[in-house]
Amino acid sequence: MNLLKSLATISGLTMLSRITGLIREILIARAFGASDMTDAFNVAFRIPNMLRRIFGEGAFQQAFVPILGEYHGKRGDEPTRLLVDAVATVMAWALAAVSLVGVLAAPVIMTIVATGFRGDNQTYDAAVFMTRVMFPYIGLISMVALASGVLNTWRNFAVPAFTPVLLNLSLIGAALFVAPHLQQPIYAQAWGVLVGGLLQLAIQVPALKRIGMLPRIGVNLRAAWRDPGVRRILRQMGPALLGVSVAQISLIINTNIASRLATGSVSFLTYADRLMEFPTALLGVAIGTILLPSLSKASAREDSVEYSALLDWGLRLTFLLAIPSAIGLYVFGRPLTAVLFHYGKFDAHAVEMTRLAVMAYGVGLVGQILVKILAPGFYARQDIRTPVKIAIAMLVMTQLANLAFVPWLGHAGLALSISVSATLNAVLLFIGLRRVGVYRPAPGWWLFLAQLSAAATLLAGVLLWFARTFDWVALGTTPLLRIALMASCLVLAAVVYFGTLWLTGLRYAAFKRKAA
Repeated sequence: MNLLKSLATISGLTMLSRITGLIREILIARAFGASDMTDAFNVAFRIPNMLRRIFGEGAFQQAFVPILGEYHGKRGDEPTRLLVDAVATVMAWALAAVSLVGVLAAPVIMTIVATGFRGDNQTYDAAVFMTRVMFPYIGLISMVALASGVLNTWRNFAVPAFTPVLLNLSLIGAALFVAPHLQQPIYAQAWGVLVGGLLQLAIQVPALKRIGMLPRIGVNLRAAWRDPGVRRILRQMGPALLGVSVAQISLIINTNIASRLATGSVSFLTYADRLMEFPTALLGVAIGTILLPSLSKASAREDSVEYSALLDWGLRLTFLLAIPSAIGLYVFGRPLTAVLFHYGKFDAHAVEMTRLAVMAYGVGLVGQILVKILAPGFYARQDIRTPVKIAIAMLVMTQLANLAFVPWLGHAGLALSISVSATLNAVLLFIGLRRVGVYRPAPGWWLFLAQLSAAATLLAGVLLWFARTFDWVALGTTPLLRIALMASCLVLAAVVYFGTLWLTGLRYAAFKRKAA
């Protein structure tokens, strides 16, 4: 398998997902701005999203994919299919119960997650209603995570990478065609999330049928629960749940703090988070998705040389592409925010507040992406406990940083705290991999870092000049000119960065790599 080709496929489809996601956010910003109702939707959507990361894409993927890869590689298709059936049965019934509890307990959940809303009955009631509408999304998207794990193990990366586009299209459709007809227009977004979840699950069915792995959900939950493979996955999920839950606990705390700050704080962070997640998904999620199945197979073969080489490839590619992305967020935050969101009710104040959060996220972007590359180095060896221990320490670190940064920087302090802890998390994961000897850096790292430093310095200079020379908010009166100016700037910045790397001797063909 050509890893770079697979990465291009995933990144291209992820780019489509992020573009549609940005269109979605632009429409929401234009229609609703950074209002109390937008805050209500963002908090309500964050709850099922958080549970998705805990039960679906997070802990489940970390435990499921390595064991599935072992079954597929050593036992063949039939035992693997039976494992998938058993896992699907347990997940389906468990998630149905979780969704029901979530719908019934929505007021309690909202009180815990956003205590700042209790003083505003309208915002609180809207958040509770939208939580009830969207809570079943956790069940739908967790089954999507199961399907994605199976398809990725079979090296079918395209369908899982395209799947998020359907959610974005559903929300875009809701904003354009449903919201104008509702008494409370923001409710259209909640219904859009639910429809998007159904579409995301439906698109998995044909792909799973083609490889003969469409799960058969049974009614005998006891038999599925007793399956040895299921028990192994559940045992691995225990530490993984703790680790992912730690990150989500930190998110809950930060959301609660933001709900107590100035009106719009939750939305400022949400819009900034969308910009931060663009490179995080294109690089961290894409590379991590490719690496985990390949690392799992190398681990099963006990091929330590291939294991280390795969990690080295992922780290070099991450530094190559994440560093310019981080500089872009930190230096070019105002132009990006203005061009993407400064329309309708999203005013100049909202641009400035969002820019501050974007800058703060830029500080830790490289660390955020590196965590998604380094953590699979532990998961593939079925060592989930080490990342969990580090995650717990980072929860404490994040909240200590909040004590220092939030009184000083407000909502941007919350983003900066996440950046600091993500960077430290990446450092500790790297040290852990080096300490157990599974990663040995290949020759040439010092020259590579020197080349990146020269190119990054020139890139920062170009972006800073453009950011300071033009009034990007005032250019809102000529939006097409503003878009063209930003596009020209980004093209020039890319030419400067990659051209400098080429002139200093970096050859991009060196990043081509195949995996067994």
